[in-house]
Order: sequence, then structure tokens, then C-alpha cells
Amino acid sequence: MEDWVSIGYLFSAALFIFGLKKLGHPRTAPFGNQLGALGMFVAVITTVLSMHLEGGAEWILIIAGMFIGSAIGYWMAVRVEMTGMPELVALFNGFGGAASALVALSEVTKYIHDDSTLPSGLELTVTMVAAGLSALVGWMTLTGSLLAMYKLKGGINVFGKWLRTPTWGPPWLNPVKISLMLGVFILIFMSVEDPTNTQYLWAIIGISCLLGIILVLPIGGADMPVVVSLLNSLSGIAAAFTGFIIGNSVLIIAGSLVGASGLILTFIMCKAMNRTLPDVLFKSFGGTEKQTLTRTKVGSDAEEVAMMVDGAQKIIIVPGYGMAVSQCQHQVKEFADLVGEKFDTEVRYAIHPVAGRMPGHMNVLLAEANVPYEQLIEMEEINSEFPECDIAIVIGANDTCNPAARSGEGPLAGMPIIDADKARTVVIIKRSLSVGYAGVDNDLFYEDKTMMLFGDGKKMMNELNSAIKDL
Repeated sequence: MEDWVSIGYLFSAALFIFGLKKLGHPRTAPFGNQLGALGMFVAVITTVLSMHLEGGAEWILIIAGMFIGSAIGYWMAVRVEMTGMPELVALFNGFGGAASALVALSEVTKYIHDDSTLPSGLELTVTMVAAGLSALVGWMTLTGSLLAMYKLKGGINVFGKWLRTPTWGPPWLNPVKISLMLGVFILIFMSVEDPTNTQYLWAIIGISCLLGIILVLPIGGADMPVVVSLLNSLSGIAAAFTGFIIGNSVLIIAGSLVGASGLILTFIMCKAMNRTLPDVLFKSFGGTEKQTLTRTKVGSDAEEVAMMVDGAQKIIIVPGYGMAVSQCQHQVKEFADLVGEKFDTEVRYAIHPVAGRMPGHMNVLLAEANVPYEQLIEMEEINSEFPECDIAIVIGANDTCNPAARSGEGPLAGMPIIDADKARTVVIIKRSLSVGYAGVDNDLFYEDKTMMLFGDGKKMMNELNSAIKDL
């Protein structure tokens, strides 16, 4: 019967791998998600059957846990808005890391007085190292992810009062991080020397929770997509350590896949923001101080913009977080269809890798509105087209098209941006002239060729679409 369990785990691992492959393109990503969910379902069923064969299954607890967990997951998935998806991802990362650390802690404390081996076949001393590392990564992921979630939300509501999440990173905090990390490794060594002393494990858990907070605390909003990606990777690494402890092959494979893919995505995000990972972890970028606005700009109206659109041969749309907030992706798609049919205008979309609050945020929104995938062009490919573009329409984007990034100074220094300012005319749909997530004023707003449509993205796009229909 053990062969059937191994086959079940093998089938589950194959589904994870194929699902991850399908996630590489927006067109196949939904199917990839389905394969991953099916793989997890197969893994859970295989594990439950394995426990039943061993005679250690508490069916009431298992069924209750599966039912409650499924209900909570379904409720959160249905309830969450697309604008809240980054916060949900951060929360899931934290829970995944904590779950792995709890399983590892449970196994070690259960067999802490066993002088031979654990069920996985490992020596207890070897297992103590894996348990210590699982605790370090798992609990650090939990507290770091919770803080990242509140940073993405902008704060926390306490008894009806909104408290803004701080970004705080004095110079002496980095030596503290290194000292705490060394302290954890020393405690792991001490737990190996004296496995019966559970105080070492509890100390590791406490320090790891503190490490998660002080690692994320100095990181500003501009680097938050990198942090979410890194925490996702850490949750996978914690799962792999736990799989190593309990001898579960599918947990090792799934954790390794999440850890590796998360690290790859983290480095892609770092490159897109012109950061190195050490800079993100040990320096503070963005969100520390907001620039005070001293300039003004007279807004335009939808009729003026519609007249400009009438003579345009090529339009590039630059979506940003404001599009997600107003949920106007369907109106954006309607605009592209209108100008394409009425004026035979070419419309393309410029996608910045970190637009929004998480990787792929804009792609998901536009795919939801059935925008053709071939019109979604990555920043590196489309930037060369802006000098030939008649109109660049920026919808709620700020930092990702802020020319201040080319200055070499400030929170956005060196970050690759969408070259919207090189278009012949720029239309920016935004509620106000307020700064973006990095806290830097945008010179593009005040250029003579820039037309500002002040207002909610959905409202302004509806007005623009109506004005075009009336031409």
C-alpha cells in the first residue's frame, strides 16, 4: 500500500510542476492555478489515506480542519477585491510559513526524548537543525508578512481609528538584524548539543518573530512588491524544511518549487526596480517622507481629450494602481475598442513589471476585461515606441512613469520607468496631483503637453467614452 502513497505523491508533484509551467503566460495561468489546486487536493487526500493506513487518523479533527479551512479560503477568495489581492497574498505567505513551522515544532517536541530516530529516519540532532531553520524561516515569514500586509493596506484600524503603518529604519537597526540572526544560529547549535531543552526552540521562535518585523519595518512602499515575492519564497523554504523533518516527499518538492520560483521572481523584481536584494533588505527606499506639493495644474475635460484622440494614429495606455482602485479595466477595454473601430487607431498597453502592488497585477486586471494578450507589451519592448506615439494615456500610474527616476537621486533613483513622457501628448487620469507610493512628486504632471483628467478612473473613462461616441 505504501507504493500507492508514493504514486499519489508523485502525481501530486507532477501537477505542481505542470501548473507552475502554465503560470508563465497569462493565457494559460488560470489552467495552471487549477492544476496546482488539483495537485494540493491529491496531496491532502494521499496524506489522509496514509494516516488511516497507519491507524493514527483522528477523522473528526481531520474533517473539521478540512471543512473550516476550505470555508475560510473560499470566503476570502470570493470577498477580496483585486485591489486587495496583494494583501491577501502576503497574508497567505505568512500563514504558510507559520503552518510549516508549527508542524516541525510538533514533530520535534513529540519525539524530543526519543534517543534513536524520528519517523522520517533522521537522527534527532539532524532534525533539530532542520527544526531550528524551519522555525527561523516560518515565524519570520509570519510576522514579516503580517507587517507587509498592513503596509500594503497603508495602516490598521484600531477601535475605529486609522493608524498608519510606520516605515522606520535607523542605521543601528542593521547590526541588530545581524546580531539576532547570529543568535538564532547559536541557539540552533545549543539545541543540537542539548536536544531535551525545549527552551532553545522557544527562544528561536521569539527571535524569529522579532526578526520578521524589523526586516520589513524599514522597507518603504516602493519596494513592497519585492518584499511580497521574497516572503512567498521564504514560505516555500519553510515547507521544504518541514517536509525534510517528517519525511514527506511532496512537501519537499512543493516547498522547493515555491522557494525557487519565489526567489527567481524576487530577482526579476529587483532588476525591474534597479535594486539589489541586500539593498532592499538593509536600506530604506520609498515611503519614508512624502514631498509637499507646491505646484498646481489646470485640469482638462473629457471633450478636450476626445478631440485629441480623434486625430491619433497610435495610443499607448499605461495602467497603474489607480486603475485597480477604481476597477475601470472594462471601461479601458471599451475605450480601446471604440477608438479602434471609429478612428482605426492602434492601441497598445505598456506594462511595468511592478505596476500596482504585486507582480502581474495589471496583467490580471486587463485579462479579466478580455484585453487581447498580444496588446500587453512589457516595458523593455514598448519604451522605444513612445517617441512615435501620438497619445500616452496614463491611468492611475505615478511612480512607474515618473521621470525623477532618471535623476539618480531620491527613492526612485535608477528605477526603470515607462517612457510615457516621450509621447507627443500625455493624458493622465488621476484623482489629484498627490504623490505616488514612493512619496515623490511627478514632473510629468506639469509639462505643457500633459492633459490632466482629475477624478475617479472609472468615472473619467466613462465620460471619455461618451465624448468619443458623440464625435
